[in-house]
Amino acid sequence: MLSNADLRKSAKDNGIAFWQIADKLNISEPTMTRKLRRELSAAEKAKILAIIDELSAEKQKETA
Repeated sequence: MLSNADLRKSAKDNGIAFWQIADKLNISEPTMTRKLRRELSAAEKAKILAIIDELSAEKQKETA
């Protein structure tokens, strides 16, 4: 099973790319991908899920 499967699923379901999350975290996309290789702490996951929610809300505003 993939590490951080919940984060990967949430990003995919919301149409958010890893590069967009990485941009919000001020890191590169390869760094983001490497971070996801190992299970993140609950605090790190919460931060990334909040970013996914934020990006998803921005995306919905653009299409409205």
